[in-house]
Amino acid sequence: MLNETGGDSAQRRPACAARRHYQRGFTLLEIMLAVGILGMMSLAIFRFVQSNMLALQLTSSTAAADAQYDALHDLLTAQWQSLSPLHANMLGEPFKLGDRERDEIKWSCSAGPALLTRYAAGDFNVTLRLQPENENGERLDLGFTRKPQKGSDADETWVPLIKNVTSLEISYFDPGANNWLPRWPGGRVPSLIKITVGRADSAVPWETIVALRRTPYSQ
Repeated sequence: MLNETGGDSAQRRPACAARRHYQRGFTLLEIMLAVGILGMMSLAIFRFVQSNMLALQLTSSTAAADAQYDALHDLLTAQWQSLSPLHANMLGEPFKLGDRERDEIKWSCSAGPALLTRYAAGDFNVTLRLQPENENGERLDLGFTRKPQKGSDADETWVPLIKNVTSLEISYFDPGANNWLPRWPGGRVPSLIKITVGRADSAVPWETIVALRRTPYSQ
């Protein structure tokens, strides 16, 4: 009986070992399915990371562009509020290039924000306007031209402030007329100046209002 029992045990042992070996393995179909799942997970993770990186880049670009316009508002406010009402000689003229507004505003000042220096000698005529980026280009830049009141045409310099804008519209609020005017004839300075800049990077134009003297609208 011992021999029979031992013989049966010896015969069953290889069969059990083979069964255990078979259970530990994977079929080719299972391996292919696992690889496919891993591939789809990797693609989903890649697309998620890529979309997040693109969103971060767009957000950074928009924030940088908005910061330029915020700086322009601060620059114009500092310049125009420092002007002498008697000697500013502010003039505003509406112009168009096709269907695009290309208004200009001119004034006289000494060293200050419009000259981007505190140490310029004498008085200057300054113009805020649009100018082509190059002679044959269609892109327009917003900036200042500066020219000494005692000097030649060669002394005029161009200072770009914001590149690639589509239009510049300037309006002037006259309390006497209680209305916004498209031009300013000179003499006294206006109460408010509204600047509207068409942005190439946005369907909505940038707009700001600068108060040159105390009004109900000034803060």
